[in-house]
This record gives sequence, structure tokens and C-alpha cells, in this order.
Amino acid sequence: MLFRPYDAPVRRRSTLRLDDSPEHVTAVASQVLGLAPGADDVLTGPLFAADDPGLALRVHVEPAPSGTIVDLEARSDLRVPYFGWFVGLLLWFAARRPVRSAAARLEAAIVGDEIPPPAPRPRLMPPVAFTAEQAARVAALAVVGLLANFGGSLLTQSGDAVIDSFDKSNQALGFALALIRVGVLVSLVAAALADRWGRRRMMLLCLGGICVANAVTAAAPSFEVFTGAQLVARALVNAALVVAALAAVEEAPEGARAFTLSLYGLAIGLGFGLSVLLLPLADLSSESWRIAFVVSAASILLLPALSRALRETRRFAQLEARTKERGRVFEAFDRRYRARFLLLGLVAFLNNVFSAPSSQLMNRYLTKEHDFSNAGVAALRGVTAGVPGLVGLVIGGRLAETRGRRPVAAIGLAVAAVFQMGFFVSDGPLLWITPTIAIIATAGAGLAIGTLSGELFPTEARGTSNGFLMVSGVSGSVVGLVLATQLEDVVGGLGPAIALCGLAPLLAAFFIVPRLPETRARKLDEISPSEV
Repeated sequence: MLFRPYDAPVRRRSTLRLDDSPEHVTAVASQVLGLAPGADDVLTGPLFAADDPGLALRVHVEPAPSGTIVDLEARSDLRVPYFGWFVGLLLWFAARRPVRSAAARLEAAIVGDEIPPPAPRPRLMPPVAFTAEQAARVAALAVVGLLANFGGSLLTQSGDAVIDSFDKSNQALGFALALIRVGVLVSLVAAALADRWGRRRMMLLCLGGICVANAVTAAAPSFEVFTGAQLVARALVNAALVVAALAAVEEAPEGARAFTLSLYGLAIGLGFGLSVLLLPLADLSSESWRIAFVVSAASILLLPALSRALRETRRFAQLEARTKERGRVFEAFDRRYRARFLLLGLVAFLNNVFSAPSSQLMNRYLTKEHDFSNAGVAALRGVTAGVPGLVGLVIGGRLAETRGRRPVAAIGLAVAAVFQMGFFVSDGPLLWITPTIAIIATAGAGLAIGTLSGELFPTEARGTSNGFLMVSGVSGSVVGLVLATQLEDVVGGLGPAIALCGLAPLLAAFFIVPRLPETRARKLDEISPSEV
């Protein structure tokens, strides 16, 4: 089952037959591969050049007629809550080349050939090793992101069916979506309280509130009740996602913060994917869109198990033990961090002027201007956002750690804006090609910006500052939604109106992002040291 802890066994094997004695092969393997004798006469050691507690190399040597048989096996006994299946698959793919490399190095040493260098650390692996505790903590945070984004994405997917059900117009939908974003004030309070009450408590409270709000949504008798319930749900979704992302930054190993957020982003994407899978339910009847919200409400049954797995971040626990002076509003505007805050706020505002109408009104655009069914919309969004989004997160995480946050953010924003603008003024195959490229760039840019947002503020103000950044982003969303729906009649359609909003993130990419500090390869306490 997805929602229970279990081991992530990994076994990659390579077998050699060598014309040498077992004693000599054992001695050479110990020297060349850096192994030591273990239980049952099995040699063990790290699979990679750097020690990694999650993946080890085991070598079993046994005599054979006129020679020796050597069995090399990559193995992991890492215990990861909830996502052991994913970690196991990741390690299984990552171990393939290192195991073959170890076998080739051993064979070359035995026959007297030049020993090839060890295989480099696979790109699928984090730049630095995670401890078992760090892996477990990040996995629990990923579940928070999955459940929260699933509950929040239902509004995006169901908007078209909802306004048909309540017989409302595009303008009414745009106004409701903009009004729902007023709930960001609740998000701000929740994010600020995470600096006072702790990350864990706020995440659990927000998840429970999302479930209750979506239960009310499922039973909403009118569009007004629907809008009010989703105002609360969206506020709590935003808060949960922000606090969980900050917790991921605080729990990540130094040198792997962007990588950690890419894993968190994959879980968020999975939550979005689940909402897309439920979209065809809206085709069953005029009221069947309510089923998806019932499913989200039922996820409250998972909270007791999650509360046992979720831990308070070590950084916050240390801060809490040291002082009660934390979470004060003015700390987000302290002179040391003011410039960072203003730049990130502008980026959030300008980016959301386009991303909000692009995501919230896409289904409406496809069904009304291109005659897509809800199943067709689900297929397009699944194909163009599923695997491409995963690819973008993996590539973005790697590049943000190796090339820097700023270039990934700037290039990603620009590429995403250009191709997504193209989507809203195109037809035919381009409807599938342009959003695919855009989502890859969007994932990378969002990851880099999200990493910076967590890194550039100290622990005592990390939640509060990101709460204000959320307000800035939601303000941009309101402007974008209202602008796109009001310009529809002026520019000749919803598509061109949304496309015009794409000029905003281009301004952010070329003029704002390059002014942000670069944080790659710097320790978190060096970037934003605690002042209390």
C-alpha cells in the first residue's frame, strides 16, 4: 500500500567467472573496491566512491572448477515511509552502472589490465547522501504535499463542470477564482503561526481543514457556498504546501536542498495527477464533479497514521528550545533580508499573473474553444504535464545544484512563458507540443525559485516571510484572472487574453531574477543565519 512504511529492497547483480584462486580474488576485491569482510564471508562496502548509507555493494566469492565465481550485488535495506516503492525503483536504476563498473574494475585487476575509474555518482542519485532519518522525514513531508495539492487541484479540474452545474458564466468563474484567492490572508496567518507553533502542527491542522472544506464543497447547494468553501480550502492548501516546502529545505542535507525540493515537487505533481485522473467523473452527470471532492474529504482517514510519521524539523526544534522570540511580522522586512523579500515578491507576483489564468482557465479554454470533452482534457493534461513535469523536476533539481538557482529560474521562466503563450494561440498538434515544453521549464523554474524562497530567510522568520511571498503571488493571481476574463471580448477570445498575461513572467525572468543572491553550494546557516 502507498500509505504505510515499508522497506525499499534493491538488488542489482553481476556475476563473474575468474581464472584465479578465491583467496587472491578476495584480497584484490577488498583492495580495489574498498570492501571489508562481513557476515558469512561476504565482502561489503559502499557502492559509490562516497559512502551512502542507502546503497551498499556486497561481493560473494566462492570456488569453482578451475577458477572462482564472483557475485556482485547492489543492495539497500533503507526503510522509507510511504514511498519505499519509489525509492527502491530509483535506486534499482541508479545501481545498474556502478555494479557493472565494479565488476569491470575487479576483472581488470585480476587479469592485469589497466583498472578503469569508478563509475560516477548516477544522476538519479542526490548530490550528497541522505541518512535514513532524513529520507524518512522527507518522505512524510512528501505525503503532506501530495494530499494538500490533490485537495487543491480539484478546483482547477472541476471549474468548467461546476459553472455549468450552477449555470454561471466565464466572468463569474473568473471572479470566483479571484475571490477564492482572498483566502491567502488565512494562508499568511497559518504560515506565520508555523514560526510560532511549529511546522508539524500547522501541516496537520491545514490538512484536516482541507478535508473538511472539501466535504462542504461536495455538498454545496449553491455557487456561493461552493466559492466560500473553496476559499477556505485554497487558503489551507497554500499554507500546507508552503510550510511543508520550508520543512523540506530545513531537513535536507547541505548540498541537496534543491534535490530534496524536486522530490517534494514530484509528490505534489502526483497529487495533481490524481485530480486529473478523477476529471472524467465530471462527464457522468451534471453533478458528478462532487465525487472528486468526496474522495479528498475521505483522505482525513489517513491523518492519524501520518501524524505518527511526521516529525518537527530539527532546526525549528533547536530554535524553539533556544528562544520564544520568533514569528514576528517585522522580521520578514528586516533590513538584512528586505531586498531579497522585495525581489522574490515581484517574481511571485509577475509569475502568477500568467500562471493562475493559464492553469485555472485552461480546461474552460479547451472545452469551449477546442471542443474537448472532460476526458479529452484529462488526457491532454496527463500527457503534457505528467511525465514532462517529472522530467522538469529531475533536470531542474540537478541543474539548480550544479549550475545555480538563478540561471535555472531565469531561463525556465522565459522558456515556459513563451511556449505557454504559444499554446493559447495555437491549434492542432501544437496544443500537445507547446504545453509539454512549457511544463518542463515551469517545473525547473518553480523548483529553483522555491528553493531560494526557503533559503534566503532565517528559521525564525522563514514561515512568516514565505507567507507574505504567498500573498504577493496570490495578488498576481487575482490580477491575472480578472485581466484574462475581462480582456476576452476585447482581444477576440479567452486564449489570446490569457496569452497576453504571459508578458509578466518574461519581465521577471529578464529583469528581476538576475538580481537575486545565488545560494548554490552554500550552507543554509551561512545564507540566512538565525539572529535569535
